[in-house]
Amino acid sequence: MNAPSLVIIGAAGRMGQALQSNAGELKLTVAAALDQGGDLPAGIAQGDVVIDFSFHTATSEVIEHCVAHQKALVIGTTGHPSAAKAELTAKAVGIPVVWAGNYSVGVNLLYALTRRAAAVLGPEYNAEVTEIHHRFKQDAPSGTAARLLEIILAERKLTDDALRHGRNGITGERRDDEVGIHSLRGGDVVGEHTALFAGMGERLELTHRATDRGIFARGALRAAQWVVTQPAGLYDMQHVLGLE
Repeated sequence: MNAPSLVIIGAAGRMGQALQSNAGELKLTVAAALDQGGDLPAGIAQGDVVIDFSFHTATSEVIEHCVAHQKALVIGTTGHPSAAKAELTAKAVGIPVVWAGNYSVGVNLLYALTRRAAAVLGPEYNAEVTEIHHRFKQDAPSGTAARLLEIILAERKLTDDALRHGRNGITGERRDDEVGIHSLRGGDVVGEHTALFAGMGERLELTHRATDRGIFARGALRAAQWVVTQPAGLYDMQHVLGLE
């Protein structure tokens, strides 16, 4: 099929602007760019696929109109409680949806490599995750770091009780069933994430560094071009990249 036309929701935000800029570079048509106060039903009807980077409080309404108009959907909005996300995904039955916390192609490859490393390297390879972001970031750890931790815990069959958020004081000898997480903040760092596996005599570090926020927009646009050809269902960037 021809390149799909896009409907961008949250068009005035940083990601919305990046999406429009990168869509132009990729020669993709933006049929509608909507923000607060925009006519959602009319706008969504104009395109082939909707990309939503607005607010988590708007997701339910966006899904509702996408289902009504049978439009494919890419959700980049974050901040949904897990219970609310389950309700929203159930509401989206009948359309193809890509929902990911990070649309960077490199970060999603990092997820796959981390899963493989955690499976191959035994618990004697101590796992730690570090992340660095700009001084203005308000949450810690980052969503990407949290996903790396989920992957390591799942592969090693550990629970959240194994997590060590930084260390302070007399902590005692590190146990093999611990997984450390350390968040650094400063300057204008876009984002850097490392999954470290340290054994006796060797250390493996898997690192992704973001230097341009455009990577997230380009990944979301790649997801939009992919999802519009898929059957109804819930997907993430691992599906888009063939890494699932």
